[in-house]
Amino acid sequence: MTTIRDVARAAGVSIATVSRVFNDSPRVSPEARQRVRSAATRLDYWPNSAARSLTTSRTHTLGVLLPDLFGEFFSEVIRGIDHAARREHYQVLVSSSHADTAGLIAAAQSMRGRIDGLVAMVPERGNVASVRRLSQRFPVVLLNPPAGLDGFRTVSIANYDGAHSMVRHLVELGHRRIAIVKGPSGNIDSEERLRGYRTALLDAEIAVDPALEVRGDFTESSGYQAAAALLRLVPRPTAVFAANDSMAVGLLCALRDAQIAVPRDVTVAGFDDIEIARYMSPALTTVHVDAYQLGERAFRSLIELIQSPSRRRPGHEILPTTLVLRSSCDAPRAAAKQPKNGHRNGVTATQPKARVTRRVAGGHVQ
Repeated sequence: MTTIRDVARAAGVSIATVSRVFNDSPRVSPEARQRVRSAATRLDYWPNSAARSLTTSRTHTLGVLLPDLFGEFFSEVIRGIDHAARREHYQVLVSSSHADTAGLIAAAQSMRGRIDGLVAMVPERGNVASVRRLSQRFPVVLLNPPAGLDGFRTVSIANYDGAHSMVRHLVELGHRRIAIVKGPSGNIDSEERLRGYRTALLDAEIAVDPALEVRGDFTESSGYQAAAALLRLVPRPTAVFAANDSMAVGLLCALRDAQIAVPRDVTVAGFDDIEIARYMSPALTTVHVDAYQLGERAFRSLIELIQSPSRRRPGHEILPTTLVLRSSCDAPRAAAKQPKNGHRNGVTATQPKARVTRRVAGGHVQ
């Protein structure tokens, strides 16, 4: 096995210089750094990260805890973190906490001593105390946190604004009977999107009807099952807003199986703009969330906490959302036959890849 001594000999430098190169010390000339890197590659030298961490008190590894690792949204968050980390020569350890307190603590404990900091998504309100325990062990940045965590660095999505804007768009198209497939109870994303839905209806002087609020759990199967409850309603809703795209995909499939035409018989809209949304038939109107940027911004915030301890102060960044209007969304048939003021309100894209967008207010940095 190649040793640090072999690399030093091949590069014509001291062992201390090789050590400085792999510890990213500025006390090495560019020419010497290049010789060391080239020699290490040629000899297939693998630095001992455990020994290096003892010297530098850094592992150059970050932890990522997410409630789930399945699905396009979470994979994009991880990709954003990973790409940003690699540019800064950091590695990433990823684990699923399954959103429960015991899983969160167990996953974090397994990373102790192996990471310099942690990016965590804790969508359930009951995890506040657990997150405070984590922050006593290493720097933490939170994604879409629940209330009660104001003393942390956080990066969030404008969930309320995105949902409010989508429902407002459906109202502008002429829909008055608008249903929602909700996310899981206690989940902050679900609750904020539900709040945006309800407020948009009230703003349009449309009463909130509990019968139009159908339970889901952010999975395709729950969206599929929600269709049965919606189709039993009399009268049926003319539009359905699913609180995420996975449920909207399941809903579209169920409506197709029931021979309900979208958008002719019912309009369907989602939230997240996962990749498959544009390739559905019809292509799904949705609220675009830049999950990649969410991960990238979380990494940047965490690196600042790690590298500048004196700047370890709370900060809350909220990423804006954008409406993406595609062919699953149209005016209700009655409204289409009797256009208001000589034209239909809203815009509908007819091609799956067309991205007619409108910026949603709400993105800001505090």
